[in-house]
Amino acid sequence: MAQMSGPQSYQTKMTITQIKAEFRQEKNAQHASAISRFFKTGKGQYGEGDQFLGIKVPVIRKYAKKYKATQISVLSQLVTSQFHEERLLALIILVMQYQQAVKEADTATRNAIYKTYLKAHPSINNWDLVDVTTEHIMGAQLFGTDCKVLYTWAKSKILWKRRMAIMATFHFIRRGDFYHTLKIAEILLHDEHDLIHKAVGWLLREIGKREQKVEESFLKKHAHVMPRTMLRYAIEKFPEKKRRAYLQRRSSSTTR
Repeated sequence: MAQMSGPQSYQTKMTITQIKAEFRQEKNAQHASAISRFFKTGKGQYGEGDQFLGIKVPVIRKYAKKYKATQISVLSQLVTSQFHEERLLALIILVMQYQQAVKEADTATRNAIYKTYLKAHPSINNWDLVDVTTEHIMGAQLFGTDCKVLYTWAKSKILWKRRMAIMATFHFIRRGDFYHTLKIAEILLHDEHDLIHKAVGWLLREIGKREQKVEESFLKKHAHVMPRTMLRYAIEKFPEKKRRAYLQRRSSSTTR
């Protein structure tokens, strides 16, 4: 395995070929096989056809720091890689660059990264790629603005667009704004995919951590029709007695 020698200077001139050559020295076939199963890459599964190098996330993050000033044009190529870890690497760097642009009040760079991110959405095609990045770019860009794109994506036939729509609102939740999360949760209430159930339930739980009355208001209206996984995620932090009551209410409703 290649050894990294601590913080490096900005690599603005590195090409995609150079990045791939160095990064792929970290590949591990045994781990790649295991992670492929974890991310459901078999026929008919949500990650069908995805390919892995077997590079662990802490290592990916070290390389992201090393390559943190890679040109956006290079990252836009890397994010379309056939390998999952290279797509994740490019996305993490885009998050780092976006956050730096926010600190520097660099609106032009923020807009460029946001446009690159939206264009790359076909490559943001697994739950980790969405969850690690969407709130920090899409959510941050849309906070306090017109969120029409989130509602459009929430109704998409593409699983990952729907997950991005709800996950983008995590940025809003962290700032005490629950409106769009609740509205999009209503759109996704009858979604058929387990990964959407988990994401919606997770963000409802995050609202509850901050304002339990807001979450419970939503649950009192919708718990009886929510997918069981969504509900279980949403009430995970509730006291046992209250959890059982919500689950019983749902069970009673579905057996009528």
